[in-house]
Amino acid sequence: MTNGKSMKELQAEVDQYISQFKEGYFSPLAMLARLTEELGELAREVNHYYGEKPKKSTETEKAIEEELGDLLFVIICLANSLNIDLEEAHDYVMNKFNTRDKNRWTRLDQESVE
Repeated sequence: MTNGKSMKELQAEVDQYISQFKEGYFSPLAMLARLTEELGELAREVNHYYGEKPKKSTETEKAIEEELGDLLFVIICLANSLNIDLEEAHDYVMNKFNTRDKNRWTRLDQESVE
């Protein structure tokens, strides 16, 4: 189900959705609480699927993909409300990993050399 949307497009799509409501974005603190809630739901699903705690027969099936989507939506809402460009934030983080942490992990191409 790939549609090739950029992060800017995702942020604009979420903003267009939220902008149609009088309430607008929740406060950053309320969104942090929502983010925590959604992360907990993702953790629960991952634990059911990969962990030692299977679902009860009365629990409905919720895909990990759906929970990641919920989490992404709230992250985009939080970024939009704080005027943060997530593409720029991503570029900043990748630069940090590619400089500060460039020798932290064993590269696949170096495995056979050592």
